[in-house]
Amino acid sequence: MKEKFNTLTSTCVPLPLENVDTDQIIPARFLKATTRDGFGDNLFRDWRYDDSGHPVPNFVLNGNRYKGQILVAGKNFGSGSSREHAAWAITGYGFRAVVSSFFADIFKNNSMNNGLLPVVVTPEFLAGIFRSVEADPRATLTIDLPAQAITNDATGQSERFDINAYKKDCLVNGLDDIDYLLSNKSRIEAYEQRQKEQLL
Repeated sequence: MKEKFNTLTSTCVPLPLENVDTDQIIPARFLKATTRDGFGDNLFRDWRYDDSGHPVPNFVLNGNRYKGQILVAGKNFGSGSSREHAAWAITGYGFRAVVSSFFADIFKNNSMNNGLLPVVVTPEFLAGIFRSVEADPRATLTIDLPAQAITNDATGQSERFDINAYKKDCLVNGLDDIDYLLSNKSRIEAYEQRQKEQLL
């Protein structure tokens, strides 16, 4: 079981870069681990730290200006390889949602499978978020998953977003694919019993 996702209001961390790929999210040299533990420590590793392992002062995750459970990224976030570890790193750092105007499909599916909500907004709405957060790092976003709506609380502007109905149900109820099957065990067994009776 994962943490249920219903409505989230949070400040956010802006990363206004386009075409951020999964190797930038979590470099390949960190993919040897077989559990999800510790991946958050290496999120954007090559941007966060220099070759000597010292934090890069001007990288957004290394300062105190921006905090929150929502990552706001530029267009085409999560492109590149299909590594599920990218979603692990983002959730491991503490983010519960990523907002962008476009996500790579595999990254989008991996995110939802791991309790991370990818919210697709229009380029205009995304630009408005960046402006609000730049003007005031305390600006918040509200993501209402049941209503499939996101609101820029600084401006009051809202947009609806699309999400697969099955994935939405899993996120709202804190289920992964195995949990979902187990939650429907009695219905599956009843169906199998009916199929057997029809064959007799």
